[in-house]
Amino acid sequence: MTNLIDILQERGFIEQTTHENELRDYLESEDVTCYIGFDPTASSLHVGSLVPIMSLAHMQNCGHRPIALIGGGTGLVGDPSGKTEMRQLLTSQMVEANALGIKKQLSRFLDFSDGNALMLNNAEWLTKLEYIPFLRDFGRYFSVNRMLKAESYKMRLESEEGLNFIEFNYMLLQAYDFMELYDQFGCRLQMGGSDQWGNIVAGVELVRRVRQKTVFGITFPLVTTSSGEKMGKTAQGAVWLAPDRTSCYEYYQYWINTDDRDVARFLALFTFLPMSEIRKVEKLSGAELNSAKQVLAFETTRLAHGKEEAMQAYQASASMFGARVVPEEIMPSSTTPRQAWDSDDASVPHSYIKMDQLKAGVPAFKIFHQAGLAGSRGAARRLIEQGGAYVNDQRIASFDQFITENDIKDMEILLRSGKKRYHKIKIK
Repeated sequence: MTNLIDILQERGFIEQTTHENELRDYLESEDVTCYIGFDPTASSLHVGSLVPIMSLAHMQNCGHRPIALIGGGTGLVGDPSGKTEMRQLLTSQMVEANALGIKKQLSRFLDFSDGNALMLNNAEWLTKLEYIPFLRDFGRYFSVNRMLKAESYKMRLESEEGLNFIEFNYMLLQAYDFMELYDQFGCRLQMGGSDQWGNIVAGVELVRRVRQKTVFGITFPLVTTSSGEKMGKTAQGAVWLAPDRTSCYEYYQYWINTDDRDVARFLALFTFLPMSEIRKVEKLSGAELNSAKQVLAFETTRLAHGKEEAMQAYQASASMFGARVVPEEIMPSSTTPRQAWDSDDASVPHSYIKMDQLKAGVPAFKIFHQAGLAGSRGAARRLIEQGGAYVNDQRIASFDQFITENDIKDMEILLRSGKKRYHKIKIK
């Protein structure tokens, strides 16, 4: 069986590990239970969470048992990692509602049946801790000097708001999580983002000192695009895994618009396609590279939303931009469509307007705002003034230009913001 470390390294997941040689032996010698914590601050995860999600899926594919740990207890405190200001504190009701949404999304990637994967909430044990016994039994194992050197704390200490005491406890609680999961489930591996290194090492040390056992940690690099942007961030905000926040069509479009330089790297991180096929993508250009982008978009949408939704997004994209048939020799393991399909624009963002309104005329900036192509009427005006707004692929000359019945083609009007954001106005 291929070692999980080799898979994760080859696909670009690993930034740091503890006890590298011992960890490799552990992964080869026995079944492994591993966990990653997920912040329950929203009812949906976003594209930035896909690296940890995919790592757990790879773990399960290797025959091991993943644990998705919802931070119901730590969410009541707030993780200072990667933040220059204090996070919003959650109520237990908010955490519970958010956890249900997160489990639904994780179930697309992980099999939770028959204990093959577990989803737990650390509120089950953290909210029952008594303060004085906790400090007496475990606080003595933490050096304040070492804690203050952790990146998660240093950033906050240097910020204007500073670090408050409730957040200072966060590292202790996450370390305690690791020990609790070791005690209950034999979990000996924690993974997380690079900003979690200090917290993970604290857990490794706590288990070593209290239980005299070796446990392990792996961190992932912060994934950015080649243009330097944080993964999953767009001008319109986060790209969510929940279809009611980011539609399947918009999700598909996010991936198909990947920078040429990122296609092979993202195929390795965000799909399960074999690396032998992905390495060939690095040599592609032009139309062939665009075909690889279509594979990336289809596979990532299929994983997050299912094959039927991916197919609808593909067909909607074809109706807007024309169908691109992916040659059989490009990523042959992919389930992406290999032949032309009838166009179906049902998934394309659209809204309706009455003919009477168009006969009177609607100012362009109003219709772009109403269509969601601009966050406000002021933003719509700026978009038009900067030459980024189009009607039926014709640039709008001025913000107060009227959209009228003369702009109707086949009982619809096509709006475009910039190069890639489209919206159809359908006529009632």
